[in-house]
Amino acid sequence: MSIAAIEHALTARGRGRMRVVDHFRPTASTRSSAVLIPLYEEAGATYVVLTRRSPEMRSHTWEVAFPGGRADDGESPWETALREANEEIALDPAVVRPIGELDQFVTVGSRSLVHPMVGALSARPELRPAPAEVDQILHVPLAELLLDEVFREERWPIDEAWRPITFFELHGNTVWGATAAILRQLLGVSLGVDDTLFLG
Repeated sequence: MSIAAIEHALTARGRGRMRVVDHFRPTASTRSSAVLIPLYEEAGATYVVLTRRSPEMRSHTWEVAFPGGRADDGESPWETALREANEEIALDPAVVRPIGELDQFVTVGSRSLVHPMVGALSARPELRPAPAEVDQILHVPLAELLLDEVFREERWPIDEAWRPITFFELHGNTVWGATAAILRQLLGVSLGVDDTLFLG
């Protein structure tokens, strides 16, 4: 899964689609947000940058997530993703090249419309966490996410239906929820096996 191969797969797929789960649909009052999926190559492997949220945050403390947040007025999803990544982990927007996007969806908790934007970096970036928002920065090889002992899926009863919930068990961290669903779709698109966004 080189960045070139991932970019080719994303380009062939085209723009992200709206993923609707039951009644979680965008409305006139839905706030737009975006996350950045930063990828880089090192020693023949492709890495994704994730964050572990600070315990000082108002919600989702300690959870693993992509850098991202709500859009400011007039911002495009790409501009939002870059700004948030710069604020949270000091990623220089000038070193990020857009290579595609994954499917948009409305979050269950905040009712925010999330745009997952995929960006390529030319090398491992020099990053610095913003203490108020980020407890730790994670550099995870995509190949690790494909290991049998790392990936798992559970079926949870949600809204009177059994729904798939994705988990990635990393060393010292569990990735689940929307972040895991986005990672799963990125892997599926990149490998050409499944481009569905499993949100439960």
